[in-house]
Amino acid sequence: MTKKTMTTTAGAPIPDNQNSLSAGSRGPLLLQDYQLIEKLAHQNRERIPERVVHAKGSGAYGTFTVTQDISAFSKARLFSAVGKATEVFMRFSTVAGERGAADAERDVRGFSVKFYTEDGNWDVVGNNTPVFFVRDPVKFPDFIRTQKRHPSTNMRSTTAMWDFWSLSPESLHQVTILFSDRGLPQGYRSMHGFGSHTYSFINAEGERHWVKFHFKSLQGIKTWSNREAEAIIATDRESAQRDLYEAIEGGDFPRWRVCVQIMPEVAAEKTSYNPFDITKVWPHAEFPLHEVGILELNRNAVHYFAEVEQASFSPSNIVPGIGFSPDKMLQGRIFAYADAHRYRVGTHYESLPVNRPRSPVAHYHADGAMLAEIPQRGNAYYEPNSFNGPVEEDRFAEPPLAISGDADRYDHRVGNDDYGQPGALFRLMSADQQRQLFANIAEAMQGVPLEIVKRQITHFYRADKAYGLGVAQALGLSPADLLADAAE
Repeated sequence: MTKKTMTTTAGAPIPDNQNSLSAGSRGPLLLQDYQLIEKLAHQNRERIPERVVHAKGSGAYGTFTVTQDISAFSKARLFSAVGKATEVFMRFSTVAGERGAADAERDVRGFSVKFYTEDGNWDVVGNNTPVFFVRDPVKFPDFIRTQKRHPSTNMRSTTAMWDFWSLSPESLHQVTILFSDRGLPQGYRSMHGFGSHTYSFINAEGERHWVKFHFKSLQGIKTWSNREAEAIIATDRESAQRDLYEAIEGGDFPRWRVCVQIMPEVAAEKTSYNPFDITKVWPHAEFPLHEVGILELNRNAVHYFAEVEQASFSPSNIVPGIGFSPDKMLQGRIFAYADAHRYRVGTHYESLPVNRPRSPVAHYHADGAMLAEIPQRGNAYYEPNSFNGPVEEDRFAEPPLAISGDADRYDHRVGNDDYGQPGALFRLMSADQQRQLFANIAEAMQGVPLEIVKRQITHFYRADKAYGLGVAQALGLSPADLLADAAE
């Protein structure tokens, strides 16, 4: 068998990869040893900045196959026929931890899907929860700081977490989910996924419907208790990565049933809650799930860095038939996610193989880092031009949003019920699930100042009296000490 000749990055053959070039066996090394310099320089640059959030992740390729006709709601061509298949890449992650964090820590899980459609890439950038901690993007950087390391101690701060949550009542819904039994999934295969935000569906007639995306695990929901997770972490910090990779390698392909909730455009004006508020869910009794298709993962990445670490998702990536909504967090992420990738990976991150659309690309973005392909534009390097360059097509325009009002900084807390849905979720839990919730919260509050603890328990109490009293009891606090605060 003929072996390939090792070369430098410029293609020159390498005669010796075992010994540096030196002035004699005991002499100093020589700067002219370009092969040595190249190897050391490349090693210095083998890492890119990790994601600020969702740093620890796993990913794989697969297929989305349409099972139900939804063409009445969306003209997106990936939904155009039952049986139609579209290639996808999925990335799962933890949120707060760094790249070296353990997979089995209590945390929200990222759940993102890139659909390589014939009209460009469509990214659903979501989590394993249907809601989020904040509803206004101006609060997002502060929230994330509470999940990261304290600037003085360089340790995670439970005080910072609970201080922020207790001062942000809109976080209560997500906090309740995080500390429930579903806050510790056994692996990425055994959890649901959600687009979380409200998006648009636009049909061939130009009619808009609001939509939420759900991915229901066909493997079933499986979770760990705190003690079970600790035992897993002690022996395997890559438990979710290992489970996903080995399942796919063994032919046990994980699958999710893809569903949507659909709301007529005018109905958004009549709901008792703001349907564009990411801290709220749409009740299934009002807006039931409609199956769209099946998503299956069936191929592992060949090179983790090139495909999983450099995979870049953004809710700004939509295709004709799918659009945005007035969801404020979505509006903030439309900019923030793509910009994070430009900084972290490079200006032309979307030309990398894992991010590259499978459809033709034609734009005028010029130069900058990672311009891997030579543009063939001739004199058409600006727009408008007289040289047959790519032009706009107004047939892809979306119908206008029916939005009125003056630009202002509206207080997102005024008129919002931050307790009704968390209370309803609590009452859906079994007695055993409620006990787990109380215990998980009490454990996570150890060492937090009493003033912050009492403030947070007040929110639990306002959602449901039994919720607040149960957490207080788990913490060994007297209910009488809390009732006065909760009644305010």
